[in-house]
Amino acid sequence: MAVERFHAVGKRKSAVARVWLKPGQGIITINKKPLEEYIARELDRLVIKQPLELTDTLGKYDIQVNVRGGGISGQAGAIRHALSRVLVTINADFRTPLKKATLLTRDSRIKERKKYGMRGPRARYQYSKR
Repeated sequence: MAVERFHAVGKRKSAVARVWLKPGQGIITINKKPLEEYIARELDRLVIKQPLELTDTLGKYDIQVNVRGGGISGQAGAIRHALSRVLVTINADFRTPLKKATLLTRDSRIKERKKYGMRGPRARYQYSKR
């Protein structure tokens, strides 16, 4: 009999994370690398583990992540969003603590595009009288 796997997608800035959960020892693999090897900053690791700690499921599921786009911090946020979503599909009782911690809400803030005739989205070139 096949092991049941749960799947969800999370996004943050321009990063998209696809997460698969299956019952196991708590091994976290990101893009076929261990968590500690892929993510160097301890803060980003804590961000990823936050939904698991809130629902007391840390160490109960093996997590396999495929993440693309953005930087490491944005990818960590996308993984956190996807983990929160997949935990709700596993157990609907997890929805309340995750919702209260605003982990189910997609952070829609993205980089504003550069406008023509300007240095950036809002910064103009310096005016020179002569």
